[in-house]
Amino acid sequence: MIPALVLTAGLATRLRPLSLVRAKAALPVAGQPLITRILRSLRAAGVTDAVLNLHHLPQTLTRVVGDGSDLGVNVRYSWENPVLGSAGGPRQALPLLGVSTFLIVNGDTLADVDLAALIAAHKQSGALVTMAGAENPNPEKYGGIVAAKDGTVTGFCKRGSGQPSAHFVGVQIVEAEAFAGLSPGTPYESVAAVYPALMRDRPGSVRTHLCATELLDIGTPDDYLRTSLLLSHREGTAIAHGTGTRVASTARIEDSILWDDVEVGEGTLLRQCIVTDGARVPGDTSWIGVTLRRADGDLAPGERRIGNLAIASI
Repeated sequence: MIPALVLTAGLATRLRPLSLVRAKAALPVAGQPLITRILRSLRAAGVTDAVLNLHHLPQTLTRVVGDGSDLGVNVRYSWENPVLGSAGGPRQALPLLGVSTFLIVNGDTLADVDLAALIAAHKQSGALVTMAGAENPNPEKYGGIVAAKDGTVTGFCKRGSGQPSAHFVGVQIVEAEAFAGLSPGTPYESVAAVYPALMRDRPGSVRTHLCATELLDIGTPDDYLRTSLLLSHREGTAIAHGTGTRVASTARIEDSILWDDVEVGEGTLLRQCIVTDGARVPGDTSWIGVTLRRADGDLAPGERRIGNLAIASI
């Protein structure tokens, strides 16, 4: 099986304030870090080598993944400073990948894509890029891939455009040639800024492969909470508390996520809340639909300080 580049370097601004504490791919999702779920899924499909690109809060990822041996995947890291984007990141990682064909997997979504079928479609078409797409579940929220009936990508549309499109589910197979012409170490905001040149100069070089898959989004705190609760219910597991977390016996925790080293006092109610690493929630308080983190730095937009906590609505 070909190797995979997992894009985990991004700043995850839409996920703030959670992404001020951990890189997005390090967030626990129904008891498992998101990156652990992604790598396990890749390993189940036969991928044994992966590269993760790093920039934002890299230690929160490396301490979870290490060299990948616990997951049966040989993991190496591509460091970025500054962050290089979803096109500059692959260009930077080419020497580590060392192959002509590889997967690119977004580190902020979960999608059960049939990788064997995706690879077969890519090889058959001779494309430089084959993007896994699915029916767009919410065109008002998500932009999409515009393609001809034969799968040739003709453009990309923004959310709310009303143009028929497929939703990119965060998995693609690419040839190194697609990125080799980019300047190393140069930020490129997204592949949507690079692929149009390929489409113009080499018609048919960018294609989409439609697949029946569910996309689980982690893009915002609300998305993150919903996805975690959904998977917890589906997998038949309780929402796990993080390592070192202490909850008083009289506290009530309802549909909430507690990260590592959290302390919840007596008589406290948490309902549909996200409590991040090291937060101390005082006793006899009630919190509904908010994120709570330690107020040990600047506040993010929308946060307010209450005692030692930074609070924001989800």
